[in-house]
Amino acid sequence: MAEKLKRVYGVQFGLLCLSSFLFFASFNMIIPELPDYLSSLGGAEYKGLVISLFTLTAGLSRPFSGKLADKIGRIPVMIVGGAVCVVAGFMYPLTGTVAAFLFLRFMHGFSTGFTPTGTAAYVADVVPVGRRGEAMGLIGLSGSLGMAAGPAAGGAIANQFSVDTMFYASSLAAFLSVGVLVRMHETLDTPHRFRIGLLKISRSEIFEPRVLAPSVVMLFSTFAYGTILTIIPDFSEQLGIQNKGLFFTSFTLASLAIRFLAGRASDKYGRINVLRISTSLLTVAMVFIGVVSSPTELLLAGVLFGVAQGMNSPTIYAWTIDLSHEARRGRAMATMYIALEAGIGIGAFCSGWLYNNDASNFTLVFWLSAAFSLVSFLYLILFVKKE
Repeated sequence: MAEKLKRVYGVQFGLLCLSSFLFFASFNMIIPELPDYLSSLGGAEYKGLVISLFTLTAGLSRPFSGKLADKIGRIPVMIVGGAVCVVAGFMYPLTGTVAAFLFLRFMHGFSTGFTPTGTAAYVADVVPVGRRGEAMGLIGLSGSLGMAAGPAAGGAIANQFSVDTMFYASSLAAFLSVGVLVRMHETLDTPHRFRIGLLKISRSEIFEPRVLAPSVVMLFSTFAYGTILTIIPDFSEQLGIQNKGLFFTSFTLASLAIRFLAGRASDKYGRINVLRISTSLLTVAMVFIGVVSSPTELLLAGVLFGVAQGMNSPTIYAWTIDLSHEARRGRAMATMYIALEAGIGIGAFCSGWLYNNDASNFTLVFWLSAAFSLVSFLYLILFVKKE
């Protein structure tokens, strides 16, 4: 056991956390500026697709990344995701039309379809059962740091230099994340060499039924996140906030503060207990955002949203690992991530369509997200037994 714990928090785990930080900083760096960038190309009415197209590709690629993580290894799958971000950062400044931009967003989604799947499977390989929530909290902490630093840095770079410079900085962060991965050791015992036949996916490889419950909770609870990613930049501008990344920084910092503690709490008191609290807080947060009227109130609402998300994510990840079969961890994590992408994508598309660039619709959009969060809470209360 002592050797196992050493492996968890040794050099390899530290490198994984560093790579995760750089990866999440990379693609989150550009999010606050993308709606305005799309508008500058003449595609203001397509803002809902900025996130939903990205998550669509991520969801479609999950069965492939899950199978490949179980066959060729965790690290190659993570490298593929990082490499996509490197290329995408250089391609955004070349998109001169709405169609080209939307196509690039679609392709960029392969990054989150691959890297987080490999990361979660890697953590599952090295974490003892009784420390999974804690470890997922730590790796989530690293990603959250990247999510906090990314939007703030991206907004500052765009304001100080240019949006194109921001895209190139995003590419650099992704390149560094890949460089860290190259220094890590593979945890899959007997990795296979890649062959085209591995890309053939059977129906049974798309969905892992053992992780249905955490996937349902993830689906309904991430609808709100899709709404936040799509609507908050315009809502921030409406309230007079110049740096549209500040809300993202506020909720991510709050998420950072709670993730590790939430992970340990789920190890001690059970995943279901923690999730019932987090989904109820998420519901309250979205109701609160729907009624804020000042920058200060919005940032405070962001803190509450961040606490809910910080409790939610590592607990669902650990719950998914608990329920998964050791030989199908990649597939199990991919199933859960498909639910995550579906929730974010549906939330982004529906909120963008309902908002329709009309400020009078802000409250309705946020309260719809609150309703979806409430469904996840009720599912945990009515249909899921405590451990």
